[in-house]
Amino acid sequence: MVDLQFYGDLSTTSKVLISLSIMLLTGFLMTRITKIFKLPNVSGYIIGGILIGPYCLKLVSEEMVSHMDFVSDIALSFIAFGVGKFFKKEVLKKAGAKVIVITIFEALMAMLVITISMHFIFKMSWQFSLILGAIASATAPASTMMTIKQYKAKGEFVDVLLQVVALDDIVCLLAFSVATAIATASEGSFSAMDILKPIGFNLLSIVIGVGLAIILRLILNPKRSKENRLILVIMALLSLCAVCSILNVSPLLACMIFSTVYVNITDDTYLFHQIDNFTPPIMLMFFVLSGMKLNLKTLLSVGVIGVSYFFIRIVGKYAGSFLGCLITKQQKDVKYNLGLALIPQAGVAIGLSVLGQRLLPTELGNLLSTIILASSVLYEFVGPSCAKASLFLSHSIEWDKKKRSEVDVIDEETKASLEQLVAESNQKYQENLDLVIPATTHLEERVETGVRLNNRRIERKKGPIH
Repeated sequence: MVDLQFYGDLSTTSKVLISLSIMLLTGFLMTRITKIFKLPNVSGYIIGGILIGPYCLKLVSEEMVSHMDFVSDIALSFIAFGVGKFFKKEVLKKAGAKVIVITIFEALMAMLVITISMHFIFKMSWQFSLILGAIASATAPASTMMTIKQYKAKGEFVDVLLQVVALDDIVCLLAFSVATAIATASEGSFSAMDILKPIGFNLLSIVIGVGLAIILRLILNPKRSKENRLILVIMALLSLCAVCSILNVSPLLACMIFSTVYVNITDDTYLFHQIDNFTPPIMLMFFVLSGMKLNLKTLLSVGVIGVSYFFIRIVGKYAGSFLGCLITKQQKDVKYNLGLALIPQAGVAIGLSVLGQRLLPTELGNLLSTIILASSVLYEFVGPSCAKASLFLSHSIEWDKKKRSEVDVIDEETKASLEQLVAESNQKYQENLDLVIPATTHLEERVETGVRLNNRRIERKKGPIH
């Protein structure tokens, strides 16, 4: 074990700066290793976080980890903003109700199997089972998005996956609101505000997101420099993230609506490319931070319940997505592989576990938090590999290569014909200009003739000068 004792003698600013630099360096170095084994970068970030965290090498103290929640909020805001760009009007019209059906099935099936298993197999209370089940419906888009971006995956499978992941959090938030209302009602403390309050706060954050999108549309005129465009959109995102923090709601939904409205009223996709170039260090720190939060000893404390939750949720997600795709008559590539890409679970689930912990007795609340935190990091560890596998199995990563191979594979006879056609075209072009360049001409003369040839071509395009 490495324990940096000099941490205690440094100022808070120094600790923060050193911690952030260690996180960035570790994430970068781990990608060198994952590249050798052909693993997604996200897996390397999480492994690196576990190694440098307070429960392993202690290169970053537990105090620093506890004060870095803002990194998660900012990262989730950028993730949601990036997802929103895929909800263009034409894409939504093409997908229609099919994506909504798939999302409802994959989210609620995970909730159902976890709730039933916890109550009837492990004899947990309905309150605990419902809340844990509702949290199980959440899917973290970050690792899936990073994997898609890393491998430049394209195709119908990717389009469906991105929309399902984006809509998943909406279903999760609604399911959690209903589950907590039922849980409190069973204890005789039911109130309509238990449902209306979180829904109202989420609606308020959405309205603010729509307003910011309209304002951004007005201030990002074509005269703005690309630097100022980036400054203004980040300012808007952080402001919306702060509002969500004040209202104690997830920033995912509001930021997703924010970008969805903006892209539909402007069709400005270049702004999203600017954000993509800005976010890699933030995404790296987010996943490294997830790894640092994993207390390896907590895996023993959750026992059979935690291990069962890990595997049962995977079964629920896969079964739900399969049924949804079956009902909506999706292609085989989507039907058989979508569930593999829905395994990751992190930001939203961790945030909801904090809220759920307050509603349960202390012992059950701690158990809930430990299960979600430990399993979330494990899901983020295996999730990218599963997402990569789903992209390969659905031929989404090989899509570009196939397109290129169809063009590049040309037999010798066709190649010779093309070369002959090019040669004849060049000869006719030169004859039309009454200027032929002999092959035996010296290099200097050929260059001079080439310049005259180019000048004559330009003059013929412009026409006579009056």
